[in-house]
This record gives sequence, C-alpha cells and structure tokens, in this order.
Amino acid sequence: MLTGIKSLPLLPIVLFLVPATCFAQLDFSSYLQHQGKATDVVRILSEYVQHPSESGNERSAGEFLRELCRENGLHITQMGDENGNFNFAASIRPLDQNLPNIVFLNHIDVVPPGDTTAWTHPPFCGKITDTEVWGRGAFDNKGAGVMQLAGILAILKQYEHTDVPYNVTFLAVSCEETQCEGGARYVVKHHLDRLNPAVVIGEGPPALRGVLQRFPERDIFGISVAHKRALWIKLESKIHTSGHGSITPVTYSNKEMVRSLHRLLRRRQPAIFTDLNVDILRQLGSLERGVTGFVLKHPRLFRGLIVPKLRKQPEIFALFSNTITLTDLDNHNGVVNVVPGATTALLDCRLLPHASSEKFLARLRRKLKNDSIKLTVIKEMPEMDPSTEHTVFYRLLKATILERYPDSHVSKIFVPNFSDDGIFRSHGIPAYSSIPVKIDRSYLEHLHNVDERIPIAILAEGSAAYATFVTKCMEEAMAGEVQLAGNR
Repeated sequence: MLTGIKSLPLLPIVLFLVPATCFAQLDFSSYLQHQGKATDVVRILSEYVQHPSESGNERSAGEFLRELCRENGLHITQMGDENGNFNFAASIRPLDQNLPNIVFLNHIDVVPPGDTTAWTHPPFCGKITDTEVWGRGAFDNKGAGVMQLAGILAILKQYEHTDVPYNVTFLAVSCEETQCEGGARYVVKHHLDRLNPAVVIGEGPPALRGVLQRFPERDIFGISVAHKRALWIKLESKIHTSGHGSITPVTYSNKEMVRSLHRLLRRRQPAIFTDLNVDILRQLGSLERGVTGFVLKHPRLFRGLIVPKLRKQPEIFALFSNTITLTDLDNHNGVVNVVPGATTALLDCRLLPHASSEKFLARLRRKLKNDSIKLTVIKEMPEMDPSTEHTVFYRLLKATILERYPDSHVSKIFVPNFSDDGIFRSHGIPAYSSIPVKIDRSYLEHLHNVDERIPIAILAEGSAAYATFVTKCMEEAMAGEVQLAGNR
C-alpha cells in the first residue's frame, strides 16, 4: 500500500488519443494502468521508490517495473533475471521485428541511503507532498526512468495502429552505480544485436541557470555526447617491521604511503585542452558578448586567462583535467599502539576522452616515487569516442528542447561522471545524455545525499519532452527525410 498519498484527480485514458503535436497540452500526470486501475506517474514513482534497490539488490524493484510495462502493453524481453543483473527491455514493437531502435536507458539501482535518521522522511517511504516525491532514487534514476516510460507509453498509443520506422524501447538495467559486470555491460555483451539500437538516450544534466554572464536568467540545456571514464586504483604498502608503537621504525607502511600520497596530491593536475572541451567554450563564447565572448571563442589563445578561472570551479575544471581523488586510506588496524604492516589507499581517477591509461599510470607512478608501493587497477571503463552531434537524433533532441523551452539555449557538453551510455558509445552507437527538464539546483545537491526528492511538476515536463522527441523522429523518417540507422 502506498503511504502519504493525497487524493489526486485521475484523467481518462482517452488522453492518449490526443495527437502528438498536442503533447504540450497533454497532462501526463494520469493515464497509466496498474493492477487493473488507472493511476498516475506520481503514484507510480512513489511505489517504485518504496522498492529498495541498492546496487546488487534490484530484482524486487525490477519486477515491479517490468510488470508495470507489461500491463501497459509493452513487449518484454528479459536480459538477466537476478540481483546484480536484472535487466529488461520493454518495447512498443517486438524486438524480433529488428527495427532500428530508439533506446531510452535507465537504471534500477540506487546508492545506499546513508544515515537514515538524517532524512526528513524515511528514504524508502516514497512520501508524496503537495509538490514533491521523496526518497532514494526519486530523481536518480527512478524519477527520470518514470518520465521515459510515460513518454514511451504515449508513443505506444499514438502509433498503436501504424507501421513505424523505429522501435522505441525502455531499457532498465542493474548496477549502474557500481559498474559491475551485470547491467548494461551484460546487455551489450549478450543482447546488443537483438536490441539493435540506432541511438541511446540516457540520464544526463537538466537545465542550468546562471552560466551566461550576458543572459544569467536563461537556461542552458546540455546534451552530453561523452563522459570521463573511470580508472579506479588501489595502492598497497607492505613493510614488515616491529609492531609496538613505542618504538618508531625507520620506515613503516603508514609513513611510506602518506609520503607518497603527499607527493602525488600536492601538485595540481595540469589543464588539458581538447577539441571537445574547447568546442564547449567556443559555444558559450558565441552566446556571450564583449571581451568575455571574444576570449571564450579563442580559448587556446587566452589559455593563461581561462585556466585560473576554471580552477576556481572544480566541477568545471574537471572537464579540463584528468582527476585524482583519494577516497579511502586504511591500515586495517584500529589500535593506537600497534604499528601496522600494511596500508592501502583507493584513488578515484577520471580520464578525459582519448586520454591514454598507460601514460596516465606511468605519470602517476613517477609522482609516487616509491617502487615498493604496489599499484593495482581495480576498475577501468572502456575507451570510447564521443558521439557526434551530426545525427538526426541530436538535431531533433535539440529541436525538441528549444521548442518546449524557447527562451533557453542548447549546448553540446560532456560530463565528469560516468554512466552506462559509455558502454554503448564504446561500441560505436550514438548516445546522448539529457534529462530535458528545468529543476532548481538545490534539488541536485541531494543526489547521492540525504533528502533526495523530485518536484512533481517536472514529471509531466520530462514525459512530454521525450514523447515529442520520438514523434519528431518518427514523422521525419516516415516522410522519407532521413535514412534509417540501426540494423547492426
């Protein structure tokens, strides 16, 4: 039973019969079927949140979501059926029709809630207030997934009796947060040809405000075409020495590890200008005026002016550097008067597109200046090329955003955090990451933090944007204006 839900009016299912061109007026709050009754995306999201699905424990939430898709007429293809690898595709047409596929990628798993007593409402209660849905995953990624699903169900009804040039698929996967060998990796390894993706639309940034000096009130929608890839490293120092803390050894594992980490981390990472991040600056420069615009349009020429400004904003400088973050330091001891014989450290490194892992690791070893420290790569994401913006899908996604938010700007970007989109990019499939909604920055501060929640109002906005994008793709293809992609 759902808790904390206020009575919401239900709109009739016939709303699905409204033409796609009227999506701007269509109320996406109510048209789903669940357990034989009409319901709405707000209630669905609330119940979805109430299924805890920390990475490696996704099956219960996945089964709820899968049966919801089945009940609403989508064709289900299971692609892994156990915790840590519960994945399914829900499509408007059977996959065996082998149509080029517009794939909406989302993940079932969430990060742990942390200190549950610090939450205003329990993290898995799915609390609905007058304006918000609360709980772990409410935005990342269950809220975004529900928006995708609502948009796809609108498309299913609109083209129910029409031959379509594209299939459209809701692809829900496990363990995105931990990048295990299940989830999207398993899907790509075992089901890619069957899925036949022409494009993948995944989670990405919402609109940001205050980016432009010229128009600080205007929103910038970023469509991410790439992301930095994770390179996770474990350092180990093992030194056999006397164990009593009253006698300080000449050298011991804690001392050697701390000295080496100090050498590694004391110097700032160099700024690296690439074609991709330089192009982002140039795009922003074209929207500015005066000296600021001129400098941004010529970033390499004014590198000395730009880099100090970038360093003041770590979230921006991350797009111009290979980052090294010390995330754990442990001697497995916990006793104050015992000298440990081993110390480990974990480094979360993120590499720019096309950065060489071998060169990065060699430089890291040189900076450590300690051959006794063992370095092990514990996770490395595959190399990938950025997705080109010169596709029909990028063009129509951009057009959809500008149509729905006419006073905004759309920019090609890339992001410092990884996502499953990169698994598809590494196989040459165009993937674009964007959640086309406006949301206050304060909500983003609660992602992977306490009190995660999502405004109810944006659920309809995102659903309509996704449906409008697919409609544009369908109409342009049916008019013979584009050559279909896919059929791998």
